[in-house]
Amino acid sequence: MDQYRVVVIGGGVVGASVLYHLAKFGWSDVCLIERSVLTAGSSWHAAGGIHALNADPNMAALQAYTIDLLSQIEEESGQDIGLHMTGGITVASAPDRWEWLQSAYRIFQTIGIEDCWLMTPEQIKERCPIMDTTGVIGGLWADREGYIDTTGTVQAYAGAAKKNGARVIEHNRVVELRQRPDHSWDVITEKGTIHAEHVVNAGGLWAKQVGRMVGLELPVTPLEHHYLLTETIPEVAALDFELPMTVDLEGFTYMRQDQKGILVGIYETNYEHWSVDGAPWEYGIELLQENTDRISEELVLAFQRYPCLETTGVKNWVNGAFTFSPDGNPLVGPVRGVKNYWLACGVMAGFLQGGGVGKTLAEWMIHGEPEADAWPMDIARYGDFASNREYIKQTTGQFYSRRFVMTYPNEQLPAGRPLKKAPAYDGMDAAGAVWGCSWGLEVPLMFAPQGFEENPTLRRSNAFDIVGEECRAVRDGVGLIDITGFSRYEVRGDGAEAWLDRVMAGRLPKPGRARLAPMLGPDGRLKGDLTIFNWGDGVWWIMGSYYLREWHMRWFHHHLGAEDGNVSVRDISDDVVGFALAGPKSRDVLSALTHEDISHDALPFMGCKEMDVGLLRAKVGRLSVTGEFGFEINCGAAEHITLRQMLLEAGKDHGLREFGYYALNSLRLEKSFGIWSAEFTQGYTPGMTGMDRWIDFQKDGFIGKDAALKEKQQNTAPQKLVTLDIDADDADASGFEPVWNGDTRVGFITSGGYGHTIGKSLAMALVDPEFCEPGTELKAHIVGRERAARVIAPSPFDPNGEKMRV
Repeated sequence: MDQYRVVVIGGGVVGASVLYHLAKFGWSDVCLIERSVLTAGSSWHAAGGIHALNADPNMAALQAYTIDLLSQIEEESGQDIGLHMTGGITVASAPDRWEWLQSAYRIFQTIGIEDCWLMTPEQIKERCPIMDTTGVIGGLWADREGYIDTTGTVQAYAGAAKKNGARVIEHNRVVELRQRPDHSWDVITEKGTIHAEHVVNAGGLWAKQVGRMVGLELPVTPLEHHYLLTETIPEVAALDFELPMTVDLEGFTYMRQDQKGILVGIYETNYEHWSVDGAPWEYGIELLQENTDRISEELVLAFQRYPCLETTGVKNWVNGAFTFSPDGNPLVGPVRGVKNYWLACGVMAGFLQGGGVGKTLAEWMIHGEPEADAWPMDIARYGDFASNREYIKQTTGQFYSRRFVMTYPNEQLPAGRPLKKAPAYDGMDAAGAVWGCSWGLEVPLMFAPQGFEENPTLRRSNAFDIVGEECRAVRDGVGLIDITGFSRYEVRGDGAEAWLDRVMAGRLPKPGRARLAPMLGPDGRLKGDLTIFNWGDGVWWIMGSYYLREWHMRWFHHHLGAEDGNVSVRDISDDVVGFALAGPKSRDVLSALTHEDISHDALPFMGCKEMDVGLLRAKVGRLSVTGEFGFEINCGAAEHITLRQMLLEAGKDHGLREFGYYALNSLRLEKSFGIWSAEFTQGYTPGMTGMDRWIDFQKDGFIGKDAALKEKQQNTAPQKLVTLDIDADDADASGFEPVWNGDTRVGFITSGGYGHTIGKSLAMALVDPEFCEPGTELKAHIVGRERAARVIAPSPFDPNGEKMRV
């Protein structure tokens, strides 16, 4: 029986890239198995366009790496990849889109993409003479855009991998996967069984079936995608330069030169799924019948933008299938409960992102963690709910149809919703809740008059005043917010305390107390900003961000071993819900519902206890993300409605007002409280983010201690987290905007918004250490416009934290 350290299933560009990176990084005992021939899926018919720009900065960095890698694999393999670096233009024909492009230009600077600049319509016409620029407001040029020969590129990845010791096996379908007791795999193929320590699902159009071989229902499905190739166009043939790649966002099309004609691809709004459950095994190097009626509206726009199409014949239509995940990003990484099984699938832009996907997964497998924050493509960003067929169809269709549609940061999209609702949803809905979505759960963003609709915008929306009223209600009186959207994990067992002490970097709370708890990876980077509750009866809770539930459970389970005895970690987030009171009158409201002493002496700040609340037995913690005096009241899901009704009734005489997560964001910014995916990510360290103040460096054996202690002792944090006061009038920071000292970029904004109760536009930012002192004058670009900014002392509201501790 053949044996390998890794078997990669799938011979498209992603599988070949994974194979290459594994071999390049030192795991040469690896093999790729392909059911047909290399590229026989989506890879052979892909348009082959490459560009570094992406609305998600993390994905843009991934794409930039892939582009820079292409010439390297060509050289290493000796295989011509047909690389044409033509440059590219993204065109804006709507005012909001032009604002977005100006903002995106600055964000790209933040992540180090310097080879782009803004263009006038005249400059666009000069670079792309065949374009009719009528209605065009401006564009964004990028040097690193172009196209490649897709078959040659796959062969180059595979060829370079083989030169590093890897093997490629074609014409041999994997039919079954069986896991041995030692967690290695028997890979059963049409031509025999291969034994491997690890298996990678890079199945592309067949990823669904390869997932089902191990009991997984992956959130991925193919959709049809059209592009056309023209005959020779005289205007193109006459040029003494090659046309740049162009993306016409309002026209839903992309274009590049193809020989002496052009290729035009379309992301139509009238999308069409194909083989939702995965491609037939016999499908290979073939195409689907084109359907020009379905894309007719977008074709009209294309013919208007490129008038030469009116007098040019279409040489070929290509209608091929590509796989998509619900948010359009790849599915990468390990799967909880299926050890040594890895994903590298759902990559709808394989030639654009495949290099970065291969690098990320190879680092993950070899070193235990990837170099860059992999969250945007981590399979753990989805839960079991995303395996539902209808959910997959709705969300992937929505992504495809909106590929070139403007999406605003405050826009709430409808696909796959509503899915999960808090028990008190109907009551909150009747009270005017405007809903957002977190990991499938409806969460209240604000409470507005019936019929109110928030206007999607890059600037302050028509919800601005409503959110301000909610913020002031909390600061001046008392507010009520649904905290169903917090994750909760129960830890129990004889070794629970010892396990927590090893997994968490901070000091554990005493019985009846709670503590903030940073969690680190072995490299000292962050893995969580959590809160631990010690209920005093041998039961502990960990609370955190709801959308990280699968990610954190995977981490917890990975670090549970035989030495931990009977320790159990259970996700109770669907069973335990609650509401939080926040504001100076919070004690008055809760006192009306309990006979128990909740004075400061009996229940101090960061205290916790089980107690009577009206008819309920609730677990109550005295803390609040708002930075106000407050209580988090946790109850069973069946009691959620009753808890809300009791709190509203008890709060009537105290002006109790329900508020949502928009207001919570504003209030936490006024306190300089960071949040995950903004101030805290697995790409940042405790020293960068200030989380080191919660680490107990005196205790031994916690994960990440050596790296975190080294950073602290050597003061090596490259940047530090600060709070900025920005001179903004009608728009606030949102994240990734560059921060400048003169003309030198010295950092970037992690999150921002308006501090309604202090009347300031605030942001939190990571900046170079020499610019951290309060009073330092800086600049930032907000929606593309330069604004004065200054570093201020943390926590502009109640800087000493006195209100929380009353």
